[in-house]
Amino acid sequence: MPQDHYSGGLTREQFLFFEMRVVAGLAMQGKSREDILAEIFAENLFQFPTERMIRSITNTCFKRIDALDSPELVSYLADASAEVAKQINLYAIMCENSIVYDFMTEVIGEKYRSQELDFSAKDVNVFFMELAEKVPAVDSWSESTIKKLKQVLVRFLVECEYLENSRSDTLMPVYLYPELEAVIRGNGDTSALAAFNCFS
Repeated sequence: MPQDHYSGGLTREQFLFFEMRVVAGLAMQGKSREDILAEIFAENLFQFPTERMIRSITNTCFKRIDALDSPELVSYLADASAEVAKQINLYAIMCENSIVYDFMTEVIGEKYRSQELDFSAKDVNVFFMELAEKVPAVDSWSESTIKKLKQVLVRFLVECEYLENSRSDTLMPVYLYPELEAVIRGNGDTSALAAFNCFS
């Protein structure tokens, strides 16, 4: 579980599934962080226009991998099916950013728990209103930052097939893959299970 890291940086960072796959794959080859960054630059693996952007995105991938704190999950991130790896990537983001952790467990998890699977902009709006009361820093963020963060959270749900598309108003059934479930339980992070429709 993240250590109360509520960062608005998600507006720039996005889901980064392809980039996480690349970095995890290079890390599994035993390469140092310097070597990974050098290879991404040299081969233009991310296809980003500026070195600054490449460095920033690569560092975000490192932060998410560190937050996972699991060589096993990094290996799955690199080599498992896209469905399994996307779910692990979502969990990595949850571990790295408390906004995503809270949203996935408190909003999405509660919907699966209650089987009230309707979903709308109101759910996201209420979440951010409550978050601003709980976390003073959030209250100082600009309206445009909050708006972008709301869009990012919905995109994450689409990316991991919780929603069919960004206009969908019903959550779809979600299955927690055993590769991820085993690590979550092993880490004692059982509150995260709700985010993946797992309550047993």
